[in-house]
Amino acid sequence: MPIITYREALRHAMDEEMARDGKVILLGEEVAQYQGAYKVSQGLWEKYGSKRVIDTPITEEGFTGAAIGAAMAGLRPIVEWMTFNFSLQAIDQVINNAAKYRYMSGGQIKTPIVFRGPNGPAEYLASQHSQALQSFYAHCPGLVVLAPATPYDAKGLLKSAIRDDNPVVFLEGEMMYAWKGEVPEEEYLVPIGKADIKRPGKDVSLIVHSKPLKAAQDAAAELAKAGIDAEIVDLRSLRPLDEKAIYDSVKKTGRCVVIDESWPVASIGSWVAWLVSKNCFDYLDAPVELVSSEDVPMPYNHRLELAVQPSAPKIIEAVKKVMYLG
Repeated sequence: MPIITYREALRHAMDEEMARDGKVILLGEEVAQYQGAYKVSQGLWEKYGSKRVIDTPITEEGFTGAAIGAAMAGLRPIVEWMTFNFSLQAIDQVINNAAKYRYMSGGQIKTPIVFRGPNGPAEYLASQHSQALQSFYAHCPGLVVLAPATPYDAKGLLKSAIRDDNPVVFLEGEMMYAWKGEVPEEEYLVPIGKADIKRPGKDVSLIVHSKPLKAAQDAAAELAKAGIDAEIVDLRSLRPLDEKAIYDSVKKTGRCVVIDESWPVASIGSWVAWLVSKNCFDYLDAPVELVSSEDVPMPYNHRLELAVQPSAPKIIEAVKKVMYLG
């Protein structure tokens, strides 16, 4: 099976879907001749031309609104935001228009559109460009929110997202674009709304999504040396959420640590932790622990930047708490 990068997996997904369906278009800042800010769209403009790979002005609200109109008219746009930090300029279009039309029209108007780009902290980008905004979008009914953490999941979920008749918010990550993994050459889809067990275990459940998956895997490897067998549940889909996979894991292990690189207040992590505490209460042998970013704007200093975010040592410390080892 070929080993490719996360960015290549995304590119393959868009290429395959654009070849399959002439209604699929890509638009955003620098997606055409420049090949994309992170080279995700490399080669697509040469292959499909300026009518289907469209460079836009630097106006997220404007081109996002235009794409929503195109979706209502029958196209299947993919909107690339250079970063989800810039999506805040377009959030009114996403929440008040894309997410609402199907409901308000009684199902007569569909908005099959994908909003994608890097979310969450990278390096040396300071507080205005290092925000993990998944809970902003998962909060809103009418949106599908996906956060794949491997090349395999990224390709399969993006293909599913492009084919979905609902608006989909697709969260990537600058630090993940170079990650490598096995991706089949033949066509496949990853179903929306299904979590994946990235590592089976029996002692504690690590519930994670997006970039912190690597930290969870590193933590699990270290814990194994101490005889602690951690199970890693990769959510992949934040809305809809695979609650069954979460509960099945926690009922098996009796202990749960939730990891989320966004802030702790009203986050995906805090929501999952509450769900587990409520619905798995009789199975828990310890309170649920949440490992999130610190509740502060992101510092610019790199040492402080790393200290703010979830890490393998923080996850190990949380596991020791639920195991009553520290």
